[in-house]
Amino acid sequence: MASGDAPQWMHALVGVSLPAYDERTEAVRLYSETNITVLSTDKIKIHVREAYKILRPSGRDRGTILVYLNPQRKLKDLHGWCIPAQGKDFEVKDKDALEASPPTEGGELISDVKYKIIHIPAPEPGNIVGYEYEVEAQPFFLQSVWDFQQTDPLREGRYSLELPSGWEYKASSLNYAELKPAEGGGNRWQWSVSDIKGVREEADMPPSSGVAGQMVVSFFPPGGTSQKNEFANWKDMGKWYWNLAEGKLDSTAQIKQEVATLSSSKSAALGKMQSLAEFVQHNIRYVSISLGIGGWQPHAAPDVFSNRYGDCKDKATLMRTMLREIGVDSYYVVINTERGSVTRDMPAHNGFNHVITAIKLPDGLADPSLIATMQHPKLGKLLFFDPTNEMTPFGQIRGHLQANYGLLVTPDGGELVQLPQQSSNMNSIQRTAKLTLDPTGTLKGDVKEVRLGDRASSERWRLRTVTKDIDRIKPIESLLASSLSSFRITHATVVNLQHTDQPFGFDYSFESDSYAKNAGNLLLLRPRVVGSKSSGILETKESRKFPVEFEGPVQDTDNFEITIPPGYEVDDLPPPVDSDYSFASYHSRTEAKGSVIHYTRTFEVKELSVPLEKMEELKKFYRIVASDERNTAVLKPTVPGK
Repeated sequence: MASGDAPQWMHALVGVSLPAYDERTEAVRLYSETNITVLSTDKIKIHVREAYKILRPSGRDRGTILVYLNPQRKLKDLHGWCIPAQGKDFEVKDKDALEASPPTEGGELISDVKYKIIHIPAPEPGNIVGYEYEVEAQPFFLQSVWDFQQTDPLREGRYSLELPSGWEYKASSLNYAELKPAEGGGNRWQWSVSDIKGVREEADMPPSSGVAGQMVVSFFPPGGTSQKNEFANWKDMGKWYWNLAEGKLDSTAQIKQEVATLSSSKSAALGKMQSLAEFVQHNIRYVSISLGIGGWQPHAAPDVFSNRYGDCKDKATLMRTMLREIGVDSYYVVINTERGSVTRDMPAHNGFNHVITAIKLPDGLADPSLIATMQHPKLGKLLFFDPTNEMTPFGQIRGHLQANYGLLVTPDGGELVQLPQQSSNMNSIQRTAKLTLDPTGTLKGDVKEVRLGDRASSERWRLRTVTKDIDRIKPIESLLASSLSSFRITHATVVNLQHTDQPFGFDYSFESDSYAKNAGNLLLLRPRVVGSKSSGILETKESRKFPVEFEGPVQDTDNFEITIPPGYEVDDLPPPVDSDYSFASYHSRTEAKGSVIHYTRTFEVKELSVPLEKMEELKKFYRIVASDERNTAVLKPTVPGK
């Protein structure tokens, strides 16, 4: 930290007029400039300038700047400045920067990604902080993405592109109207935007990459490149990825022997595929080693097999190699685990973070366990399978992959395909309870939960490292705590924790004192004992800006039998509820037969995205659910006056 004049481009921002921002706006990006200079097919210069005005104390972190680097991205220059509302400017230079590796996520072992970090002094409300850096990059593919819309509002943004003579480009806007460039001469173009609103986070919104304004720019040298790493369309990108994996599927004697051992006891193709899938899911540990092109290129199948570890693309590669040994073809599918990051209308771009497989099912193979399938016009029936996900059985995929777009990679190139959406009853909690109410209002009894799909795999994942029985029932404790004012668990067991091909379950018994409430000589009883399906995400003052995204299709059912105490009879019951919309439905019934109150309900999510024009319907739907969950049955003494 030292005194030093900020550059003229920053001082030009002092005193600029700004609109009135609400109290939730922490900072505003006064200026953002990205200049891309393509020098050759393997060298690009990137020059960036940005400046923020801090509006709230919570915006101080805009004074911490991280520049992403790796062996293919070399930092040439880095400076940061602060222009205080009063006093002298401050400067931070490249020599004052720190270097750090990003925090590793689960399974990541080695990465060559680094960050240069500078802390600009005095990022206080009213002050302007800014920075400037230059990077020289050796690109894996000839493409640049301009993320002009981010969390903070942007006053002015510019992007320029300079190409060598004879080169061409293709620019496509995402989540924004088409942007037209101004020609600067000398094979140089410039785009600009102004007064861009910030993307404010909302509950259950699509991923920011699927809603924020961006521009994807691809570059094309005359005659193409030897690596074929320029993308005019998805087909080109698929060809590039296919070439990256060339030779990685070769087998070895050891792999052949393992396949023979795993499949020897299986006579049918399905049994053999299931055995191979289980081996790759459970015997190949997830470990990511991302060095250089290794972030994209899979390791060879023999290395993955002998090391017994690999990341998603490595596990997919070994799975494909082993399938080939039993005569089954398969393909890579490159996908983003955040549904909505890639859509049908998007141009070919680097929007993926995961790799799975599409298995070409043998002709005539049909089995009810094979759910995640699509009929391809040329390749036949394809089954999507994620070898990385050890909790989801072969034949199914998790909710975040369903109805998601992935790049199917074949020898002919890439094809953007939409993965299937499974039936909602494949992802469910089926909860049944037999309960007894005593005259003091205490409720006790037994509950049985059967979980399928993601409802099962999420609990298995949460409990995978838990060894103590007392800790295994914490999900039950959380459920009861959210539904009951007081409770005691008297018995609990976990069902089929390790058997992923079987439904997962919880069986438990509990007691809840004063569950039914006295109102004079009456008892008020809520038939919906445990579990909540309502949501308050739309009960806000601000109008919704983005669609609501569900994790996956759902069909949950509750079936509660409550035996009322001797000396009481039913005086009044909640009305039935039938709420049915295109995106979801809710049905409940409360009935009395003799001394038993029977409450049943079904909650179903049918569509995974609810557009803005249906927000009022969704709000009404959740209010109907919430009202039903609060409703009470009224019990009265069988003898008047008691």
